Amino acid sequence: MSEINVVPYIDVMLVLLVIFMITAPLLTQGVKVELPQADAEPLPKEADEPLVVTVNREGEMFIDIGQDKDSPIDSDDLVKRVQVVLKHKPKTPIMVRGDAGVAYGRVVEAMVLLQAGGAPSVGLITEPPES
Repeated sequence: MSEINVVPYIDVMLVLLVIFMITAPLLTQGVKVELPQADAEPLPKEADEPLVVTVNREGEMFIDIGQDKDSPIDSDDLVKRVQVVLKHKPKTPIMVRGDAGVAYGRVVEAMVLLQAGGAPSVGLITEPPES
């Protein structure tokens, strides 16, 4: 009887595993934000991918679309980008991640800018409380 030689397949699998282990941490990007803790319901699974605006501890705003996700964005650009997204996908959920140490007024300012961009409603992202 003939047998299948699986050694080459194992070699290929191990090489792919190493490649994924090296590249996976590089794919994680974002702005460091310490979220407030609150007991809230998660978004439904069938919801579209939300557009997230982040306000860091220094009060700088970031948006998770476009080329410079890790660069602060000014008010005018934020409104324009939100308008473009909502023009193409009007049902896109809009969320705000505000650092726990940022002034409340700065988070409200981000929400006002999102409303000026056409967002019908804005949600806030929190972390679940530690048990």
